[in-house]
Amino acid sequence: MTLKLLSQQEAITIDQELFNEYAFSVDQLMELAGLSVAVSIAKSYDDAASKDHSVLVICGPGNNGGDGLVAARHLKLFGYKPLILYPKAGKGQLFENLVTQCNKMDIPFLADFNSIKWNDVKIVVDALFGFSFRPPVRAEFSEVLKKLSTLNPNEHKLVCVDIPSGWHVENGPSTDGQTPVIQPDCLVSLTAPKTCATHFTGSYHWLGGRFVPPSLAAKYGLNLPEYPGTEQALRLNN
Repeated sequence: MTLKLLSQQEAITIDQELFNEYAFSVDQLMELAGLSVAVSIAKSYDDAASKDHSVLVICGPGNNGGDGLVAARHLKLFGYKPLILYPKAGKGQLFENLVTQCNKMDIPFLADFNSIKWNDVKIVVDALFGFSFRPPVRAEFSEVLKKLSTLNPNEHKLVCVDIPSGWHVENGPSTDGQTPVIQPDCLVSLTAPKTCATHFTGSYHWLGGRFVPPSLAAKYGLNLPEYPGTEQALRLNN
């Protein structure tokens, strides 16, 4: 059976049903999503260079950024060296808690974009925008996306959380000539892949967010593959 690819509206609807009908909280799903992102990174880049260098996690103000903050915490526990760039903080107690947890784990927050020492970074995690993104890219994020679009893939491995930032959820990379186009080496699709994943040409495509109840998966015809054993991430392009 073919794995279903979600449109933007389908992704939003499923998320709302998880919250409203299945009584999941945002922080529950965020914890599981962020854990699966960290596991996917560890499975993709388990070499000495990746662990000796820093993992730069760039977080946006929404739930995608929250996933990134959770992933940074788990990466620290997995033996990596995460750094966090948080151009615009999320609002509310949940995001304050996530920041406190990272601070208590001694994960550095960079003051600004110019604080990045790129020679010390091997892996870059894009957790800026999720499936709720609608163009255009706001000014405070445009410089970051421009830099991500020019990364040398031989020097930096770009990992995108659910949606490569700046991509259209259904149509993929922008063709407007203004939005910087990033090309990840690793994509971690959460809950189910979004339609734009058909444009992904990188090395590693993972399915994460192992929290979908079977009844919900059946209702929306997700045709999710089985995760082996206790795994939190399943590679889709072996």
